[in-house]
Amino acid sequence: MTIKRREFLAATAAVAGAAGFGIKPSLAQAEPTYTPESGASLRLLRWTPFVKGDEEAWIANTKKFTEATGVEVRIDKESWEDIRPKAAVAANVGSGPDLIMCWFDDAHQYPDKLVDLTELGNYLGNKYEGWYDGVKGYATRGDTFIAMPLTAIGNAVVYRDSHVKAAGFNEFPNDTAGFLELCKAMKAKGTPAGFPHGKAVGDGNNYAHWLLWSHNGMMVDESGKVTINSPETLASINYAKELYATFIPGTESWQDVNNNRAFLAGQVSLIANGVSVYYTAKNDPKLAEIAKDIRTTNFPIGPVGKSVELCQTSSLLLFKHSKYPEAAKAYIKFMMEADQMNAWIQGSSAYCCQPLKAFAKNPIWTADPVHAPYARASEKLRPNGYAGPLGYASAATMADYVLVDMYAAAVTGQMSPEDAMKEAERRANRYYRV
Repeated sequence: MTIKRREFLAATAAVAGAAGFGIKPSLAQAEPTYTPESGASLRLLRWTPFVKGDEEAWIANTKKFTEATGVEVRIDKESWEDIRPKAAVAANVGSGPDLIMCWFDDAHQYPDKLVDLTELGNYLGNKYEGWYDGVKGYATRGDTFIAMPLTAIGNAVVYRDSHVKAAGFNEFPNDTAGFLELCKAMKAKGTPAGFPHGKAVGDGNNYAHWLLWSHNGMMVDESGKVTINSPETLASINYAKELYATFIPGTESWQDVNNNRAFLAGQVSLIANGVSVYYTAKNDPKLAEIAKDIRTTNFPIGPVGKSVELCQTSSLLLFKHSKYPEAAKAYIKFMMEADQMNAWIQGSSAYCCQPLKAFAKNPIWTADPVHAPYARASEKLRPNGYAGPLGYASAATMADYVLVDMYAAAVTGQMSPEDAMKEAERRANRYYRV
């Protein structure tokens, strides 16, 4: 049923889906109302989906918004690697999409070009049991929402169970030492692992940060001083070199799509990925054997003694150059309310993890054992700027692939581990000294 525009504006989905999945709305904060400008239309740039249901649910929710408000929303897509430069150009030239789904702390590179979303962010947090701190941190500076936290895309080890067992492991190792032995054994069996050392926005960054953090290394300390050149980092590089020796050739050029393709083609039997690779196999009759054999687990624990994972996050940017900021706020609010957010999380099949705690009740997280390692991505993630503050420096350092390049240069022999650390230190200091 189409909702009349005046009815939508009067209620702005105040109770939409409030009872869904046990969510009880809080009325402690007045609900903001955003009235779309006359003749408003919007353009959203989003990342290319790896799970078809993610895009389908998002488009269906957008259609509901258009029916309710009369505001047309054009949705464009770009590859994961192209989103960041496209957002930077839009910010610098002051034109382009009204809204962009950005990565990590990109919003911190140009906060003065973004619309303040604090009123809406506080309303949603109050209504839906609060934001997860890690996801919120990427979209806020102090108490100000410079963007809208949208999702964390979980990253987990994905493997062929039969191949792990054939390599002599009845249980998956939960520490880095055992993990290395597994990878050696799998290479010997002709069913190797593969992790990206290329400029992969998601998988490359996730792997590199796990390598560093699992060995108790860090790019910067709490004050923002660059500390990448350290014994802990050196230990992580030496470990990475041993792992790299067990990989399928070519991982130094892998982007986000490559490990999916290699795994589904049977070239590798152990990767790190979102749940997307499982559903690609599950939805293709030709890959039914692989789908049945897939298992997932969180990354092994290293010398640091606890689970430390990055997890890719995305936030919605609303640019000041938008001619229709009220329409854009109405759209963001509509998409974040319970009916739409729960539909999107379910449609994503555990690929997109909720930014608000109330949506952890979504039944998708217990619908399949394969989903388990992804269920707490928003809760467990460590921000890429660890242990320092998020801001221009952390965002620029990641955007420049400083950490990813350090490992790639060392494992491929382009640089010694010591020189690779010094180069990473030099490059990071360019940003942290600004």
